[in-house]
Amino acid sequence: MKRIISIAIFAFITSMSLLAQDPPPPPNPTGGNTGNPLGGGAPVGSGLAILLALGAGYGIRKIYKMKKE
Repeated sequence: MKRIISIAIFAFITSMSLLAQDPPPPPNPTGGNTGNPLGGGAPVGSGLAILLALGAGYGIRKIYKMKKE
């Protein structure tokens, strides 16, 4: 019984964090573009470069270890 109550309390506290978020802004009444770039202006270019550099480093490391054995 205590376990069920503790699970219910945990679920209640966890779900309360979802209600703390602000609602999204209302849509544009004219139905046109709001001027914001698609994706919210996230800096994809620099993140992509970091991902490619880490992937290249990992690949070089794997090749080096295979040649070492």
